[in-house]
Amino acid sequence: MRVVLSNEYGSRPLVIGAAHIALAGSGAATVAGSDYALSFDGHPSVTIPPGAPVISDPVDITVAPLSKVAVSLFLPEQTPLTTFHWEGVQTAYISPEGNFAGDADMKADSTIQSRLFLSGIMVDAPPNGRALVTFGDSITDGATSTPDANHRWPDELARRLVQAGGAPIAVLNEGISGARVLNDRMGVNALARFDRDVLSHPHADTVILMMGINDIGWPNTILAPHEVAPSADDIIDGYKQLIARAHLHGMRIIGATLTPFEDTFKGKPLEGYYNADKEQKRQAVNRWIRSSGAFDGVIDFDAVTRDPSRPTHILSAFDSGDHLHPQDAGYKAMAESIDLKLLTARP
Repeated sequence: MRVVLSNEYGSRPLVIGAAHIALAGSGAATVAGSDYALSFDGHPSVTIPPGAPVISDPVDITVAPLSKVAVSLFLPEQTPLTTFHWEGVQTAYISPEGNFAGDADMKADSTIQSRLFLSGIMVDAPPNGRALVTFGDSITDGATSTPDANHRWPDELARRLVQAGGAPIAVLNEGISGARVLNDRMGVNALARFDRDVLSHPHADTVILMMGINDIGWPNTILAPHEVAPSADDIIDGYKQLIARAHLHGMRIIGATLTPFEDTFKGKPLEGYYNADKEQKRQAVNRWIRSSGAFDGVIDFDAVTRDPSRPTHILSAFDSGDHLHPQDAGYKAMAESIDLKLLTARP
C-alpha cells in the first residue's frame, strides 16, 4: 500500500514531518499492531513543492476489500490549510501540538469532517484488477449522507461489486461538492480537472459522469449573481468534450441523468437555485443523455429518485430535506439501480 499526499493548491512547500498508516479502529484509535510508519524515498519526512503530489514508499500491510484505514500526518511547521477535500463526510482528528502520528489512540483537540492533504491510497492491483471512476458533484461526493458510515452511492456500488464477485474493481470517488462542468469555484471545472481526476488513474477503464446541476442552479443566486447562465446546449457541449477525451484514452464513459431539484433551498439564502426555466434545462440535458447515444451507457438516476406523482421533485423517502441531495436510503437506491453489466464487462 502507498499513500498519495498533495500540495495541489499550496503556494509554498508543504513539510510532512512524519506519516503513518494503520487499520482504523473506533474514533481516533487504530487497530493494535497494524500501524506502519511511512517513508518517502527512504526518508521519514518529505517536503512537497507547491502544486505537486508525492507518493510514499510501499508498506506491506494486508487490507480486505472495503476495509477502513487511518492515515496520520505530523506537520512540524505552521501550515496553511490550502489543499483539502472539504466534504469528507468522515471525521478527521486534530491533535495538540506535537508528533502523535504513531499513537494507537490519538488524543484529539478538535475534529473536522474534511480530508486534509490526503489525495489517495494505492494498493497492489492483481493482474485482472480494474478501476472505475465516479466523476461528479456533491451527490457523488456523498453530501448529507451519514458521516463515518460510508453511505455515499459510490460506497454502496463498491459493496455491490464486492458481493458480486468476479474480477476486482476499485471504485474511485472523484466527486467534489459544488463542482460544475463549465466553471470554477468549488474546485476547478470538469473540463480542467478531467486529466488529473479521471485519466491519470492507473487501471481506470470506466468513468461514470454525473455533473451539471450546479451549472444550471448556481446562476442568479448569491453563489453566482452576475454569471451568464449556460444553456442546456452549453452543458451538452461540455459532455461531448469529456466523451471525446475519454474515448481517446480507451475509456468507457457512462452518463448519469441529473436528479430532480424542485424547491431546492426554498426559503434559504440560496433560494433561486431552482425555477421553471432551470427545470427545462435539466429536462433537456437528461433527454440528450438518454437518447443521443453519445455515452457508452446510461444510468437513469432521475427515474430512480423522482416522485412519480410530482416528477420534478425528489421522492420524500429519499430527500435529505434540502430537496436536492438524497439521504442514505436515496444513495443506496441509486447504487442498487445500476446494471452491473455496464461496469463488469471490459470496455
